Amino acid sequence: MANTTVRPKTSLTSSRGKRGELRREIWRYRKLYPLLIFGVAFFAVFAYAPMYGIQLAFKTYNIGKGITGSDWVGFANFTKLFARTEFWRAFSNTIIISLLKTVFSFPVPILLAILVNEISSRSLRRGLQIVFTLPHFLSWVTISGIMLNLLTGDGAINGIIRAAGGHGVEFLTNGYIFRGLLVFSDIWKESGWNSIIYMAAIAGIDQAQYESATIDGVNRWQKAWYITWPSIKGVAAVLLLLSLGNSMNGNFDQVFNMYNPTVSRQSEIIDTYIYNISFLQAADYGLSTAVGLFKGIINAFLLLTANIAVGKLNPESQIL
Repeated sequence: MANTTVRPKTSLTSSRGKRGELRREIWRYRKLYPLLIFGVAFFAVFAYAPMYGIQLAFKTYNIGKGITGSDWVGFANFTKLFARTEFWRAFSNTIIISLLKTVFSFPVPILLAILVNEISSRSLRRGLQIVFTLPHFLSWVTISGIMLNLLTGDGAINGIIRAAGGHGVEFLTNGYIFRGLLVFSDIWKESGWNSIIYMAAIAGIDQAQYESATIDGVNRWQKAWYITWPSIKGVAAVLLLLSLGNSMNGNFDQVFNMYNPTVSRQSEIIDTYIYNISFLQAADYGLSTAVGLFKGIINAFLLLTANIAVGKLNPESQIL
C-alpha cells in the first residue's frame, strides 16, 4: 500500500488564499468604491498635500527662496521652542482643558441619549432632539457674544446676583472660572449633536431584550444599565479614542473667540499660541511649523496609547 502524506498548508498557499479572498471582496463591493472618491480627495487635498510644508520645521523660512530653497537648520527651531516658558504654559493649558472636557463633557451625550430614549412619547422625544441639537449649528462667534452679554460685570447674570443681595462674579477675568465656562459652553453646544450617534446605536438594540426584561420585572434604570449601556459601550469606546486622539487641538474656535488677555495664562492653548507667533508677533514660520509638528506627534502618541488601553479592556473597540 502506497504511503500517502498530507502536506500542511504552507504560508505561501495561505497568503495566496488571503489575496484571492481580498480580491473577491473588492469585486463584490466594487459599486461602493466610487462613493469614497470625494472623501479621499478631501483628505488628499486638505490633510496630506499640506504635509509638504512640514519641512519648514527644520528650516529658516525665506520668502524669496521658498519652502524648498530655504536653509536647513536641523532641530534649531525645536530647541528654541522648548526653551520658551510660554510654550510650555500653552501646552499644559491644552492638556488641562482637554482633560476637563473629556471628564465632564464626554459622558453627557451618553446620558442624554439614554434619558431621551426612555421617553415614551415619540413627538416629545423628537422635539427634545431638535432643541438639544440646535446649539451645534450656532458658530462660536455667536455663542461667545451671548456669553459676553450674560457674564460681563454688568451682564444679566451679575445683575441677578446683585439683585439677590450678592456680589458680582468676575466670570470672564478669573482664569479658573473661565476654564469652567469653556467646559460648560462645550457641553451646551455639542452634547445634543454628539448624542445622535448614541441614539442611533440604541435604536439598533433588539427590542426583545427590553420586552423580556419587562416580563421579569426589571425597572427602567436596570434596563439602561444592563441592556442599553452594554450595547453602546463599544461605540462610546471608539468615540473616546477619537476624542483623545484630537485632544491636543483644544478647539481653537471656542478659545479664540472667548478668551481675553486677563485669562491668557490659564486659557491660551497650543493653537492660539501658533496663531500669536505667526500673525501677531514677528512671523517665524519655521517655529510655528515646529509647534504644529510637535502637536501632531503628541496627538498620534495619545491615540495609540488610548487604543492599546481600550483594546485590553474591549478588543472589539480597537480602531488600529
